[in-house]
Amino acid sequence: MSQPLIILPIIFQMVVAIFLLFLGTKVEWQRYISMGGSIIALLIAIVLFREVWTTDILVTQAGNWKAPFGITFVADTFSALMVLLTAISALAVSIFSGAAISFQRMRFGYFPSFHFLIMGLNGAFLTGDLFNLYVWFEIIIISSFVLITLGGEKAQLEGAVKYVAMNLLASVIFLTAVGVLYGLAGTLNMADLNLKVAAIENRGLVNLVAMLFLVGFGIKSAIFPMYFWLPASYHTPPAAVSAIFGGLLTKVGVYALLRVFSLIFIPDTTMSYVILGIAALTIISGALGALVHKQVQKVFSYLIICHIGYMISGLGMFNYAAFTGVIFYLTHDIIVKTNLFMIGGIINKLKGSYEYARLGGMYAQYPRLSLLMAVALFSLVGIPPLSGFWPKVNLIQGGLANEDYISIAVIIFGSFITLFVIAKMWAEVFWKSSSEEDELAGKPIESWTQRQKWSLIFPVVFLAAISLYIGLAAEHVLQVAMKVASELVDTSHYVRMVLGDYLNSNIEP
Repeated sequence: MSQPLIILPIIFQMVVAIFLLFLGTKVEWQRYISMGGSIIALLIAIVLFREVWTTDILVTQAGNWKAPFGITFVADTFSALMVLLTAISALAVSIFSGAAISFQRMRFGYFPSFHFLIMGLNGAFLTGDLFNLYVWFEIIIISSFVLITLGGEKAQLEGAVKYVAMNLLASVIFLTAVGVLYGLAGTLNMADLNLKVAAIENRGLVNLVAMLFLVGFGIKSAIFPMYFWLPASYHTPPAAVSAIFGGLLTKVGVYALLRVFSLIFIPDTTMSYVILGIAALTIISGALGALVHKQVQKVFSYLIICHIGYMISGLGMFNYAAFTGVIFYLTHDIIVKTNLFMIGGIINKLKGSYEYARLGGMYAQYPRLSLLMAVALFSLVGIPPLSGFWPKVNLIQGGLANEDYISIAVIIFGSFITLFVIAKMWAEVFWKSSSEEDELAGKPIESWTQRQKWSLIFPVVFLAAISLYIGLAAEHVLQVAMKVASELVDTSHYVRMVLGDYLNSNIEP
């Protein structure tokens, strides 16, 4: 049965983006339409998630071509959750952009590009076809390239070259893997691949294709040693762009890894060791990078890498507790990282710099705003009972179940380094006194208009409140994470829902 609700998050973002294109230079209209569209998109995402949660996996076949012969869109708990988190982050960034993005950048297509990016993300989360996933990735790359280069500043262009070069390399590897896999299995429907890849006798070739997917998606996720493009590029665009990049772009790579390696390539012992080794090195390299840098957005960029390693380690453990921790951490991380880059933007606006040496005095000048920022900063650390604490418990349980004490030690190491890095940032940016010269570099909050105050501070309050909810009402998020984990461990129901009559027919799938 066709379920048009599945593709509504994609279609709606496309309609909003196209409508914004026709507005041309009417920036004020674009601001309000983007915010209104983001609110409606959040309502659509809530309805979709509720429908999946209360009924079952939703499936629709594009053009009424039955799976596996056509393009399938699937909304299970995992993909519906990702669409919901995307909508939450997009709404916050859309509001924040109203004051954080310059008039010139808005005139040259910031808001249409932003909504095309969200459309691409939703498409990647909802597709059930690998080639269709590749197409959505290309839409994401094109949109993000426009966003990262808007303004044409030297640092932006340098960061954009590194960002696009590595992501295009990832796309080439991904497309190569897709071609080889199609030659092996004769299908690119992910549910159909679940059956056909398992029946291929040449396991060496299957493992080689799996490694290609690991490298392709690993570049997009910024895992070791393919992470260097991220801290070289994410700090260069305006804070609103960095926020949506930091919150969501690497997570679509993590989503793809979780989907492909739970549904198509079930890791054997060797593959699990490879993934766990990469995860450990990702955590360590990200933590050490954050430790040595003294620029707010660069530190956040390296912490993205470090915490991606937590999620990859859960994939390597490949058990129910670990997957529960990964999904919980993914939920927490999208909200917190989006918020942190917006917080960095506010600090820069108030102080005129991202460099520790030119910052200080935030708590003395803005105590309430500083405490609001502390919610996101210490949620990232995982101080109990904040949101970052609970998923680590599940990841450690997953490690104990496998007797994987090295991964547990690395996760704990990453957590202590994160604590040290954030404590250092708090001391340098909030507690340290600032010089008179540094005070004059920024734009004090008293000089902001009411619209600027609302646009810049409300999104931080909104996401901080969600972070507090994730931490203080952890049992509700845990319930969702557990359901997603059970669907990742046992994919048989997903396969039955997608293939339907084809699976039950006399045709050999």
